[in-house]
Amino acid sequence: MARPVTLFTGQWADLPFETICQKAAEFGYDGLELACWGDHFDVAQAAKSDKYCKGRWEILSDYGLTSFAISNHLVGQAICDPIDERHKSILPEDIWGDGEPEGVRKRAAKQMIQAGKACRRFINNKPGRKNKDDFPAVVNGFTGSSVWHSIYAFPPTDQKYWEKGFKDFAKRFKPILNAFDKANVNFALEVHPTEIAFDIVTAERALKAVDNHKRFGFNYDPSHLAYQGVDYVKFIRQFPDRIYHAHMKDVWWGHGDGTIGVFGGHTDFADPRRYWDFRSLGHGDVEFEDIIVALNDTGYAGPLSVEWEDSRMNREHGATEACDFVRAIDFEPSNIAFDGQFDQ
Repeated sequence: MARPVTLFTGQWADLPFETICQKAAEFGYDGLELACWGDHFDVAQAAKSDKYCKGRWEILSDYGLTSFAISNHLVGQAICDPIDERHKSILPEDIWGDGEPEGVRKRAAKQMIQAGKACRRFINNKPGRKNKDDFPAVVNGFTGSSVWHSIYAFPPTDQKYWEKGFKDFAKRFKPILNAFDKANVNFALEVHPTEIAFDIVTAERALKAVDNHKRFGFNYDPSHLAYQGVDYVKFIRQFPDRIYHAHMKDVWWGHGDGTIGVFGGHTDFADPRRYWDFRSLGHGDVEFEDIIVALNDTGYAGPLSVEWEDSRMNREHGATEACDFVRAIDFEPSNIAFDGQFDQ
């Protein structure tokens, strides 16, 4: 079978959970990747309550939907970041607290551990499952970074400075990854500017920092790599056993007026002057057939999750079109050699 096509609910968190389930079914999706904000997935309730988890599945099942992953990007961002007033707008009140930076980081890390437990309980309550804990469970998310703000090396920045950032990441995330291991859950970092890993080299460095912990891998998203000039197909081949989840998201680059570069010029998305912008699937410059070939070559069998982001397009039109697009470009790998029949 071709891979299931899911919709990430992060950009739909303004809608009640049942409403986005109904819409996703109408759009044609097989399931949802559940955001841990809005009312879509409550980490605290799911971590302790089978009843809550079964209730999520009942609503999903009512609309013929399934799920393979939850996503905890917003809280994850606060684990390693230098905390400022922007974080208050994305964090739950109990994580923000009094806003004291180290307190925020520690509460965010504690909640991420809870998210691992919640994801395992949620997956274990999937209807029709006979064996507990044997199905892959994935928490997608961000890590934040204590050194992203130093991305441009001035004032002069040496490797010792950046290494402190990777050591800080390891100190904060190793306990999380160990807890995920106990829960039999994988953490999938969406490699992304502002995170500890934002390209291939930093992804390798992040893996090394956590001693290649088996629970640390990636939520593959080509859009965050492509506009930087990173080879987004090579990323798949570089980490064939670490792609724990895959986002389908498009982007274009080189479409601005020459006044704004890759750093965005402090402009809003959809500003026509911008060098790059996220686009609905099929409307950008990403070569998705190359991605599907690489995912087939490396044996990825998980969902293809549409993360719909396009400030220029009605989201319901875009989400419907994107679902059809993914189904059209996904294909099963061959189980025969095309030239193996010539001597028959």
